[in-house]
Amino acid sequence: MRILVDGQPRESVGALDRGLHYGDGLFETLAVRHGRLRFLDWHLERLAKGMRRLGFPPPDLDGLRTELAGAAGEGAGAVKLIVTRGIGPRGYRPPREARPTRIVIAYDAPGVELPAKGLRVGWCRVRLGRNPALAGLKHTSRLEQVLARAEWDDGHMDEGLMLDTEGRVISATQANVFARIGSRWVTPSLDGCGVAGVMRRAFREWLKGQGNPAEERPVAAAELAEATALVLTNALIGAQAVRELAGRGLEPDPDVAAFGGWLERL
Repeated sequence: MRILVDGQPRESVGALDRGLHYGDGLFETLAVRHGRLRFLDWHLERLAKGMRRLGFPPPDLDGLRTELAGAAGEGAGAVKLIVTRGIGPRGYRPPREARPTRIVIAYDAPGVELPAKGLRVGWCRVRLGRNPALAGLKHTSRLEQVLARAEWDDGHMDEGLMLDTEGRVISATQANVFARIGSRWVTPSLDGCGVAGVMRRAFREWLKGQGNPAEERPVAAAELAEATALVLTNALIGAQAVRELAGRGLEPDPDVAAFGGWLERL
């Protein structure tokens, strides 16, 4: 593991950093395959969008590309980029001229172990609060996911699905969701909460290229009882089939394997 803070090798940030005090920041997790950062431009596009919405100074995208590529190494692994608003005065009011803190952590292995036969998924009790101002962003305030992930450790679940406070399906704790309902793939709309994942975007683009675009809309929990297939997506796992939802068995959809093959050729 290699850690850079503002481009320098060190493992600490200032005690007054707003990322530490308020979760005032954003992050990206990128897969590294054969020394190449997968979907780097899309990750940086999402980061820049989030920084604009939070009122951060514009990022040096060329500098970030160089720094991330240098951290990636030659083989497979993962790189996490965290950008906070930086050190500021006491209180919630952001400083007028923020100087963001940049943290890059490079892992030598992806760190994700997946069951060979598909994922076993249940429902989380913790719900996601709706806030359109933060919807879609990968911000560093992840306490809802932390509490949800603490709900199980029994070896019988691999992931948990999360609803919002209105009872709509949003995501898993660490992944976006796609459901095969009838002949269509459906993915929850993220206008109130949730992360607009890069792999979610990739799977949607691939489906569109196959002539079967995914429908993005509100999804009720009851609808998943009628789904013939479920898929979870994130940057490190790609697209993974769900073989069991709350005890109900599901069959893998051929699109999952086909997308996985396409992804490996990138």
